[in-house]
Amino acid sequence: MAKDRKLVSVVTGGSGFLGSHLCDYLLGKGHQVIAIDNLITGNVTNIEHLAGNENFQFIKHDVTNYITVPGDVDYIFHFASPASPIDYLELPIQTLKVGSLGTHKALGLARAKNATFFLASTSETYGDPLVHPQPETYWGNVNPVGPRGVYDEAKRFAEAMTMAYHRYHGIDTRIVRIFNTYGPRMRPNDGRVVPTFIMQALKGEPLTVFGEGDQTRSFCYVSDLIEGIYRLAMSRECDPTNIGNPNEMTVLQFAEVIIKLCNSSSKIVNKPLPTDDPKVRRPNIDKARKILGWEPVMNLEDGLQSTIAYFKNLLEKGLI
Repeated sequence: MAKDRKLVSVVTGGSGFLGSHLCDYLLGKGHQVIAIDNLITGNVTNIEHLAGNENFQFIKHDVTNYITVPGDVDYIFHFASPASPIDYLELPIQTLKVGSLGTHKALGLARAKNATFFLASTSETYGDPLVHPQPETYWGNVNPVGPRGVYDEAKRFAEAMTMAYHRYHGIDTRIVRIFNTYGPRMRPNDGRVVPTFIMQALKGEPLTVFGEGDQTRSFCYVSDLIEGIYRLAMSRECDPTNIGNPNEMTVLQFAEVIIKLCNSSSKIVNKPLPTDDPKVRRPNIDKARKILGWEPVMNLEDGLQSTIAYFKNLLEKGLI
């Protein structure tokens, strides 16, 4: 690489929650960034602050179609995909296509550009796990024909495709398995527990807890996740790596925390559990600690306060 040339990174899904934060981080590291998104779940407001930045470019494009990017490319971060239960239940075929065809097209671009390919995979590859916490060596417990299977299997296929390109074509690849992440720029109505509970609490509506609320989750703040992703991208580790927060709590406990932090009078109501809803979810991050020197640093209360302030601002401005 010429010494006077900036690193060039392509981020598919670049206007989404995680993709937009990744774009910000890469720009801060001196990269030129090309964000690609078809906007079916992404939002240009997440990247509007980058308008006019000479090191940033946005391309509206569906990555399940052939991807053309002129010039040199050093990294391809494949983050394009519906990522919440509401999204992939409403967009099942698009979810499968971006995990299969989209991954294939993005890998083809990596091969053509001799670029490092980085796949944003998910803890959902573990399904409803029978091993707890989940290490990268666990193969998972996934129902391929259930309603959640379109997302779980799309990501499992994407991992297999990535490793096939790594082994057969010698592509330099990375795979991150992302656990529950939260922070500003989440969509208020995306169906995930953090924005759902916060919006219900801010509006004084009942918080809907599925089942008895004894299923567990762990929550990683977005800045911690992006730091881990960058460290993994700059490493030489090609096998899947968990990035998430290992601090675990029940959904009921989490609902109570949200009510308290929002200073809300909301009550909690129970609804039936969705099909194949995981009973436990907690990453084993021993590998990330060892090979990346990474672990989360943001405590839950501070991260939630920042996220609550973001949603409160949207409400006050009448944007939601």
